[in-house]
Amino acid sequence: MHTRAHRCFSRVIYGDTDNMGYAYYANYLRWFEIGRTELFRAWGLTYRTIEERGIFLPVAEAHCKYIRPLSYDDRLTIETRLDLTVRAGMKFDYRILDDSGELRVAEGYTRHPYVDHGGRVVRPPQFITELIRAHKQPAA
Repeated sequence: MHTRAHRCFSRVIYGDTDNMGYAYYANYLRWFEIGRTELFRAWGLTYRTIEERGIFLPVAEAHCKYIRPLSYDDRLTIETRLDLTVRAGMKFDYRILDDSGELRVAEGYTRHPYVDHGGRVVRPPQFITELIRAHKQPAA
């Protein structure tokens, strides 16, 4: 079970490419971060606001499967969903798609514990659980 998918867009800039002219592999994790950030923003909550409320979401695990290369100036679609089956922390699932939004380029996930200012793992805060509840995908 997931939240509804959120889509946003980015473009491969020259500095994102390696000597072969393809997007450097680590940039996919940066695009995952853009997707996660924009998902929260679309829900009406910024990462800055979450942190101002004393909650931090460090990346504890990241996985990316590369399917097709991207090149300089390619426009890409970043699709992000929150996996609701995870109880401890948050798990975001991502798909990087081509400009048409149809052809898969990469897919993966990141996992994040909820931590406080001291770096201690804490329970999900109520303001986030309410936000997630409001954005659950309707049952089919």
